[in-house]
Amino acid sequence: MSSDALFAPLHDAAQTLGLNLSDAQLHQLLAYLAMISKWNKVYNLTAVREPQAMLTQHLVDSLSLLPALRRHLQSTGQSSLRLMDVGSGGGLPGVVVAICEPNIDVSCVDAVAKKASFIKQVAAELRLPNLHGVHSRVEALDTPPFDLITSRAFASLLDFTTLTRQHLKPGVESGAIWLAMKGQHPAEELAALPADLDVFHVEQLQVPGLDAQRCLIWIRPKA
Repeated sequence: MSSDALFAPLHDAAQTLGLNLSDAQLHQLLAYLAMISKWNKVYNLTAVREPQAMLTQHLVDSLSLLPALRRHLQSTGQSSLRLMDVGSGGGLPGVVVAICEPNIDVSCVDAVAKKASFIKQVAAELRLPNLHGVHSRVEALDTPPFDLITSRAFASLLDFTTLTRQHLKPGVESGAIWLAMKGQHPAEELAALPADLDVFHVEQLQVPGLDAQRCLIWIRPKA
């Protein structure tokens, strides 16, 4: 299936999610999907191979994060922020965020060098100055702190927050949060979180075209 054939379903999914993306952004998303297909054999980026399935399970699934991200920006009054996508793999959702939100500076962190190299290639080919591929184990990363840390199927919530806590901007007043994309409601993982973390919202995500449960876990440190 060509990129042209995928344009309409991607446009419709974005509209369903309430995202008014430009044609240029939609074409960038499809160019990114084409890069995943092209480099998959070399970089082992995804087990999903069929174009329509990749569109729904990767691009549209990642786009479902955007309405929440925009609400967070609005509520904090921030016009820009730094986001870290942990265990980013082929760049999901980090690359999608970087394409759709040019004012968000995105660092996609992965312990596998080939995957970080792929993100750098995407940033160069799609001319995304706000996208960075970082090869590092997250606990060994030396970087200024982030306003937002996200992940998609990276690890348990306990491991996710423990490994990245040093990289979240300190202080409740900073407004810094974790946003973890999950499948089914992770009741056991939530129960395992330490008492000094505040799970202040669990949001059910509706992913157009995907017949599976998705949720977004909002977490911040307690005062």
